[in-house]
Amino acid sequence: QVQLQESGGGLVQAGGSLRLSCALSGRSFSSYAMAWFRQAPGKDREFVAGISWSGGRTFYGNSVEGRFSISRDNTKRTAYLEMNSLRPEDTAVYYCAADYRLNQIISRTKDDYDYWGQGTQVTVSS
Repeated sequence: QVQLQESGGGLVQAGGSLRLSCALSGRSFSSYAMAWFRQAPGKDREFVAGISWSGGRTFYGNSVEGRFSISRDNTKRTAYLEMNSLRPEDTAVYYCAADYRLNQIISRTKDDYDYWGQGTQVTVSS
């Protein structure tokens, strides 16, 4: 059974930075594409960023492109989301997700993801 554990959320002022981490346990990390989603109160869960199993391809949601960066370290079984120039509208619970996939496709659809973390709160104050 795969388990995902996020860390790194918190409270930050607008313009600041945070780095989220997602550690995978239970199966081979390199078999999974990884992604970050977020969900604000009263809104649908939104795709933020994704990375292929090899790390060779990344994809970003329109609202974060140029400000956020996703990466992974397969030796540490961990994915990361570096968030810069944070805005109050980035406030949400951020979820890590894993999609068992050995091609370079990165899905933006939450139903395609097999495993989810419990979420970590990110709050950006104005």
